[in-house]
Amino acid sequence: MKDRVALVLSALTFALHLAVANRYDVFRDELYFIVCGRHPALGYADQPPLVPLLAAGFYGLGAQTWLLRLPAVIAAAVLVWLVIRFTRLIGGGDAAGWAAGIAAATAPVLMGLTATLNTTTFEPLAWAFVAYALARALLRDDDRVLWWCGLVAGLAMEAKYALPLWLGTLAVGLIATPQRRLFKRPALWGAVALAAAVGLPSLFWQAAHGWPFITLLHNAGVKDVAVTPLAFYANQVFVLNPWFAPLWLAGLVAPFVVRALAPLRFIAIAYVVAAFAIVAGHGKDYYLAPAYAPLFAIGAVAFEQIVRSASVRTAYLALAVAFSAVAAPLALPLLSPPALISYERTLHIAPQQQERGDTATPLPSTFADMLGWHDFVRQVAAAYDRVPPAQRARTSILVDNYGEAAALDVYGAPYGLPPALSGHNQYGFWGLRGQDPQNVVRIQRHVEKLRPYCRTTATVARTFSPYARGFENGQAIALCFGLHPPLGKLFPALKQMI
Repeated sequence: MKDRVALVLSALTFALHLAVANRYDVFRDELYFIVCGRHPALGYADQPPLVPLLAAGFYGLGAQTWLLRLPAVIAAAVLVWLVIRFTRLIGGGDAAGWAAGIAAATAPVLMGLTATLNTTTFEPLAWAFVAYALARALLRDDDRVLWWCGLVAGLAMEAKYALPLWLGTLAVGLIATPQRRLFKRPALWGAVALAAAVGLPSLFWQAAHGWPFITLLHNAGVKDVAVTPLAFYANQVFVLNPWFAPLWLAGLVAPFVVRALAPLRFIAIAYVVAAFAIVAGHGKDYYLAPAYAPLFAIGAVAFEQIVRSASVRTAYLALAVAFSAVAAPLALPLLSPPALISYERTLHIAPQQQERGDTATPLPSTFADMLGWHDFVRQVAAAYDRVPPAQRARTSILVDNYGEAAALDVYGAPYGLPPALSGHNQYGFWGLRGQDPQNVVRIQRHVEKLRPYCRTTATVARTFSPYARGFENGQAIALCFGLHPPLGKLFPALKQMI
């Protein structure tokens, strides 16, 4: 039988995300994924292969931002459908379906995770499906869903390496409850084997290349802003919408006080363990976001049972949606950049600083990273045009980070630019990309550090775009002629994993 609540809310979610998918431009990481996907491999320095392959494939269909983000649009809609089906599995009616579906559709952090195609886009869907599959296997004695769980888990590990955290905490939850009997089922271990078979290729790539992702995790603290545990948990309430806090908190508590929901205690335990692990590891606020969808489903069933008045339920959800509507321009590209800056000022909200270097960024960093790349490429291309034509074949473009390099690779072809060089993450593994330059167009902040390596140096411009990340503006675009020693000898020192 069709679930009208699930169909309506998932269709509305799909329509909203699709409507804004072509606003602004391609996100920094999306540019990088496109370039990585154009170089197919079992893995990359800082991520598994699935998202890069999707990015290159969908962007290649027409170089349109909405095409690039279509998988993210679908993921947002399917998450809503799945969460509502989760409520049905555990005894929820329409009221529970509406509550859980609206929360999954409009929680600001969940909207933001699917605003772009990134390695986190599929996490809420994957984490929710794994929890749903385990619950269904326990409640319905359905072993077939465990095989689907294994496949989804394997694919999720080919999108991001974070799923083992959720799998491990779910295992802790199962061991701590009578639901540990699930470990006796051969289908569960078959699903584990299937997940490993699908997910291991990128780990083989990591092992063959010296585990660069581990190095990246170790170095992440250099750029990430550390927050206290209290600030982390307070921010969870805000980014999920404070009005939805009763839902997910009920999802944590209800399995321990409502007998019918007792088999789901393992999910509540998994959330608590995951939260402690992420805080202990100084993770960003969105690292825990995928764990909330199952809690919305459980909490919505308790909400339906406790709040009997339809008018009270409607009023509560209306207030929650109103808050999400106010927060939505901070999660989705609904407003133009000038309008968004004005909106932030009206609300007295400053862009959240996730990384060092964000202090001079007028927009939320996700939006700022969608803007300014065409300006950057034009400015670099203008500098490259100042290289005498006879010397261009031996002139390379060297930048500091993968966003700059990827923007040049994706947008630089009409300007006749060579493949960009950088030591950052996967670009460091690609090396000189078949080039042996005598000269470089170098983009960096401190030109004085470049001069000892050049016969002559000239700063010809400074990078600027009004809405770009603060650290991308004001960099020198310098021409370095007569590079010495050769870049091949200098390049290993430029490699960085961060």
